[in-house]
Amino acid sequence: MTQRIYFNEVATRDGFQIEPVFIPTDTKVALVDALGECGYAKIEVTSFTSPKAIPMLRDADEVMGRIRRVPGVEYTVLVPNLRGAERALEARADELNLVMSTSETHNLANLRMPMAHSFAALSEVITLVNGRTPVNVSLSCCFGCPMEGKVPQASVLDWVARFADQGVRGVTICDTTGMAHPAQVGRMVEALQARFSDLQLTLHFHNTRGMGLANVLAAVQGGITRFDGSLGGLGGCPYAPGASGNISSEDAIHMLDAMGYDTGMDLDKLLEVARQMPAIVGHEVPGQVAKAGRITDLHPAPDFVAALREQFS
Repeated sequence: MTQRIYFNEVATRDGFQIEPVFIPTDTKVALVDALGECGYAKIEVTSFTSPKAIPMLRDADEVMGRIRRVPGVEYTVLVPNLRGAERALEARADELNLVMSTSETHNLANLRMPMAHSFAALSEVITLVNGRTPVNVSLSCCFGCPMEGKVPQASVLDWVARFADQGVRGVTICDTTGMAHPAQVGRMVEALQARFSDLQLTLHFHNTRGMGLANVLAAVQGGITRFDGSLGGLGGCPYAPGASGNISSEDAIHMLDAMGYDTGMDLDKLLEVARQMPAIVGHEVPGQVAKAGRITDLHPAPDFVAALREQFS
């Protein structure tokens, strides 16, 4: 198991955008700087969206201007439209991440427009960028929509093909509301790799129904090498009632490290950062390894065990 696995951290965008209390700019910058030292392939720093739409990320320009950029780490941003793309290019983003849903109902609820309108708007962004900066497209609800139900795999593949034809570097297949299961993931990644071997393919899972890490493992075993994760498991979708957040980055990395995969991550350093998350957001977070420790973190036996050893020797 020497396959290299690459992780993208999305907590400072996907995680922070739905927090009820604004995270101070200084805190965001310090967190991105700390994450940059942990071994990530990418960090999705923020979103160049209207401050009225996502007030929690209203400091996007300042954050991008102040972070310390670590060589080898790509600092990516979410871009919803042409104005956002212009701001992202001015901020020297290493990648632009565009988003739309593969479910018409979810796209209307989340982006306030039909899928066809989203595709047209994102196509304008791709044309504007014109290869100056890599573009990734994140497709939401690829494994199911909480309002429509099953999203056909063929439909997902068709959307991937349409963006691949426009020359994007990568596509992220998102389980936005945590409806995927490992067998479904296996079928999806097999089909994706058969048709789109030239694309940088990333999988994005949520742990809504407790299958997040199982789905990561299914994707890894199917040959996928890139994943999104959110420190502490922050994030979620407002259109999935009762939903928890993204998979916890540190939990997924710990699992793969334990299994012998090369994640390129400094897990000890990452856990130090992860343990700061409850204080940063002001509440407990779902991540488990930051609380329980690594499986190699041993503990002293109770004092009475020594006496029992002697008694039964």
